[in-house]
Amino acid sequence: MQRRYNLAHFILASVIVLLLTLLMVDVDAQAQIAFASDRNGNSEIYVMDTNGKNPRRLTKNRHADHSPSWSPDGRRIAFVSDRDGNREIYVMDADGGKPKNLTENPNVDRFPSWSPDGKHIVFNSQRDGNDEIYVMDADGGNQRNLTNNPSDDRYPSWSPNGERIAFTSSRDRDDIVGGDFEIYVMDVNGGNQRKLTNTPGSDHSPSWSPNGERIAFVSDRKGDFANFEIYVMDTDGGNQRNLTNNRRHDYSPSWSPDSERIAFVSNRDGNWEIYVMNANGENPRRLTNNRHEDWTPTWFDPAFAVAPAGKMLTMWGWLKQVDQ
Repeated sequence: MQRRYNLAHFILASVIVLLLTLLMVDVDAQAQIAFASDRNGNSEIYVMDTNGKNPRRLTKNRHADHSPSWSPDGRRIAFVSDRDGNREIYVMDADGGKPKNLTENPNVDRFPSWSPDGKHIVFNSQRDGNDEIYVMDADGGNQRNLTNNPSDDRYPSWSPNGERIAFTSSRDRDDIVGGDFEIYVMDVNGGNQRKLTNTPGSDHSPSWSPNGERIAFVSDRKGDFANFEIYVMDTDGGNQRNLTNNRRHDYSPSWSPDSERIAFVSNRDGNWEIYVMNANGENPRRLTNNRHEDWTPTWFDPAFAVAPAGKMLTMWGWLKQVDQ
């Protein structure tokens, strides 16, 4: 009898957790892709529905804003702006309100990527004389260097389990013109740095799949420096395969929250537009269509949003009281 009673409580608690998790998602929110575009005369941050419809501008100033990155809960967007005279990392509300400079450094800061718990942002900075990977608290505090070597380290991407950071480095051949960049991974404290790719071309712009199984990236490994394609590999560097195959550039892969699709940028139709394809490279289709440039897409879907830790802990404490 006691076992049946405990099982019933377990089922009830599970149902309540599911319902409360769903209730924490804004009922008015919908899946969106944030991106940068110069369609209004200079680079600004926009959002659109995931089918390319309903584009709307979030930033409005005469300086360049680009490289958006959603916070895990979808409430904020980190981005890069030169509105204070040089490229800095900013954050704003998801509706474009309350922009705030996080880095406040006279050197270039760019390529922000949130930690899965929303507490930290990893980014690229030139403040030590070359490109390095840094991390800071989500409010801009406690900025610190993770890579610290004389070569260039760029394009950080946080793993969905929060334990590792993928990035791009030229440390095996410090020749920017030659373009020998490779994909690396390290622990979140900067330790245990190891190489995942090893080709004569450039491999860069890693993007972790939300299910933690794969990393999408950009490469010109076919030997044509003028033709970059989207590739994917396992997170240990194995099973590398080409997803796009055309004579124009494909850049900036960004996974859908369910890991089923990849958004990317291509100039295959004459100017830079945002496209989406299935995770296996099939069914590529264009989302934007205008004579200006659109780039750096990033997904958000409220159905996959990470609930704030405080709410989850409160829920768990309440459920334990109910179960007693």
